[in-house]
Amino acid sequence: MTGKTATGGSVRGRSKIKFGGATTGWAPRIVLLAALAAGLLLAAGSASADPGIQSKQAQAQAIMAELEELDISLAVTIESYNFANVELDRIDGELDTNARHLVSARKSLNVAQRRIAERLRDLYVNGDGDSTLEVLLGSQSLDDIITRLDAIERVSSQDTRILAEVKQFRREVQTRRGNLKDARVEQADVVAERAAQRQSIEGQLAERKQLLSSVKDEIAQLRAEEARRQAELAAQARARLEAQRIAAQQAQEIQDQATYTPAAVDTATPAVDIIETSIPTAPPPDGTRASQVIAIAMQYLGVPYVWGGASPSQGFDCSGLTTYAFAQIGVSLPHHAASQYGYGTPVSREDLQPADLVFFNGLGHMGMYIGGGQFIHAPHTGDVVKISSINDSWYASTWVGARRIL
Repeated sequence: MTGKTATGGSVRGRSKIKFGGATTGWAPRIVLLAALAAGLLLAAGSASADPGIQSKQAQAQAIMAELEELDISLAVTIESYNFANVELDRIDGELDTNARHLVSARKSLNVAQRRIAERLRDLYVNGDGDSTLEVLLGSQSLDDIITRLDAIERVSSQDTRILAEVKQFRREVQTRRGNLKDARVEQADVVAERAAQRQSIEGQLAERKQLLSSVKDEIAQLRAEEARRQAELAAQARARLEAQRIAAQQAQEIQDQATYTPAAVDTATPAVDIIETSIPTAPPPDGTRASQVIAIAMQYLGVPYVWGGASPSQGFDCSGLTTYAFAQIGVSLPHHAASQYGYGTPVSREDLQPADLVFFNGLGHMGMYIGGGQFIHAPHTGDVVKISSINDSWYASTWVGARRIL
């Protein structure tokens, strides 16, 4: 099969030539691949990524959203509670004022009643007729008589009116006091209700904050466990790389020591070399370069995911990590997962080899296979460059395919 390589050249089918039953060119690769396969066994027992962190983070985000809503509700309730208290204070103030008015009304009523009682006592003692006679005898003219009699009448009417007004004022003050007392009872109930609402929300806040703290502790514990797991996976991957390096070295030594001896030719009957040509779908990977590019990518385990990132200082997104790692060994790839899927040759899931690119989620995510069912990738915002298993449920269910670049 012919396809486009990462460097723009063609991917050609591999050929092998037989000379007298001997095969050359493939033996070193067979040794190398056998060693690689043996190295992959080191990762057979590695665990898949624990989805607990993401679940707990989602729970923490949900709790924080609840806390935000509770904070808003609490702010509204506190303001309502404060206003209810202001209204209660206003009613208490009016009750105090009304009480002073009632005291004043009682004093005025007592004074008016005392004055009228004194006048009545004077009239009883002196007699109304005598008083009138005294006015008549004491007056010096008709006008003086009329004036003095009118004054007596006005004084009597004024006393009666003042007494009636004081009594009416006292009744109004007493009615006002009753109304204010009723209003205070109602307002006190409102204050108590607002206080209960506030206490309830504060209780919910305390409960949710405690739960959030607990979840954060769990997240911290899960992250510590994930860090230990990542360290273990990295150690396993480095062991595989070392096995690959040793295998490559051994293969090179075998190739260097191999001597080519052509088959004897019968001069009487010329022999014709038989050439067999095969075109594998995905040629065996270049083990040395595969080890190099994996080692480069693994240097950046723990680097934060950054959308659009393609460098250690900037951070990486999924295609940025593979673009950068392959660039370090002279292979140019576009910073785009779907575009990288068009490079190299297709590889089945069963035939994956280290440094193959693996694609998921409709080409929305990708990574680099490192052997043992594991791949290195930059997952998503809030995460870091890490090692995951292609057998994890999400990656298994969203598998798209793989491409061999080297």
